[in-house]
Amino acid sequence: MNGTNIIRTGNPDRTVIVVGSGPTGLLLAGDLAAAGVPVTLLEKRPRKISNLSRAFVLHARALEQLDARALADELETVGQPLDRLRLFGRLTVDLTTLPSRFNHLLVLPQYEVEKALLRRATEAGVDFRHETEMTGLAQDAAGVTVEVRGPGGVAGSLRAAYVVGADGMRSAVRDAVGLPFPGHSVIRSVVLADVLLDEKPETLLTVATVGDAFAFIAPFGDGYYRVIGWNRAHDVADDEPLDLDEVREITRLALGRDFGMRDARWMSRFHSDERQAPAYRVGRVFLAGDAAHVHTPAGGQGMNTGLQDAANLGWKLAAVIDGHAAPGLLDTYQTERHPVGRSVLRSSGGIVRLAMAKRPWTLALRAVLTTVLDHVAPARRKALGQLTGIGYSYPAPRGAHRLVGTRVPDVTLADGGRLYEALRGGRFVLITPEPYEDQGTRKDRLAVERWASDRRTALLVRPDGYVAWAADAADAKEIGGALAEHVG
Repeated sequence: MNGTNIIRTGNPDRTVIVVGSGPTGLLLAGDLAAAGVPVTLLEKRPRKISNLSRAFVLHARALEQLDARALADELETVGQPLDRLRLFGRLTVDLTTLPSRFNHLLVLPQYEVEKALLRRATEAGVDFRHETEMTGLAQDAAGVTVEVRGPGGVAGSLRAAYVVGADGMRSAVRDAVGLPFPGHSVIRSVVLADVLLDEKPETLLTVATVGDAFAFIAPFGDGYYRVIGWNRAHDVADDEPLDLDEVREITRLALGRDFGMRDARWMSRFHSDERQAPAYRVGRVFLAGDAAHVHTPAGGQGMNTGLQDAANLGWKLAAVIDGHAAPGLLDTYQTERHPVGRSVLRSSGGIVRLAMAKRPWTLALRAVLTTVLDHVAPARRKALGQLTGIGYSYPAPRGAHRLVGTRVPDVTLADGGRLYEALRGGRFVLITPEPYEDQGTRKDRLAVERWASDRRTALLVRPDGYVAWAADAADAKEIGGALAEHVG
């Protein structure tokens, strides 16, 4: 690195460098900065949020995580709720049965999520470096040195304690640590267009598969609509020219009409991959979001899974950097999030394969699955839990209470507040049946609350809304020991 400039990032023993300013990187950087950890966020794009993003929905678990950051209610006023989904043309999925404050799907463009997260990260003090590309990194026992190329092509280096790659499918961070990205392309030549429509669709989300064609339509809210389509019979390379007539034709094949689409402001052709890195951590370097896993857009789980990666990793990095937890805590990011990423790959891929079923045996399988989901409540709950993210739990240590590792739904507390309000600020929340006074120096990292009901279980909730510790009958000494072990 001779001849490069050393770019200061604050105390390198405490600093975290996040690469990529999509939703995953923004939530993670905001969490760390809010916890008092110096954060430098590198983004090779200019300082501008693009309206050309592909994600269009927020599911219940992602909304719960945003609620814990005081952003969900704001986004609810911007997006449009949808409480029922149609799958495979005949199955209606009722989201109102979800055990969540957000018992619906929220339709809104990714850039609205990014705007809210960007504002939060800026207010928390994140150091943004736009038009700055990571060109390499080297790590040692004490930290990571990152090589960058900034505005005007000026080269430099930065030093940090940890680096997180949230820089998408073509992650430079993943490449720099030598991690493979095994997988394959599931669908080629998917077309995408943002258009005006002369005829408004009857439903908020319009999706259908007929024969060899698939089409999806969702509103931006500004008069434009996102149209995504695929024609099995027209499999061409991503760089093949695309015109609006082709998008119209695919839409007519799948939906029976093209809704008078016109005035495209953006069109693109892309392919959809299923890939997952074998490890989300290499030493002091982590991967999150699309840098760690990509899958088909079916079910709208991409952005949602990345946001939950960030929620899982942020509080752990802050706890280790501030000396409240041992470095081994960071290993749990892999053990908790990698299986979830693998499950999302399977579920989203399964939806696509069943939606595009053509052979008799796959059509028969789809018919059986539709019948099961329509009539068997446990199967329906499990499928909904995977789709919305609320059904995932994390591994618990042997002998732990049955609730350890499970997601905690929003509950009303004795003072009239809600759990996810108490989680704000990246705190643990202890909920007890009787008053408890913490004698430790954890006031900024722990909220002590009481059940509004007569429940007798003592519950310690992690900052990401999962159970760290629980006991059905615990005295003050046992609670104090749990706080010392988990909160520090």
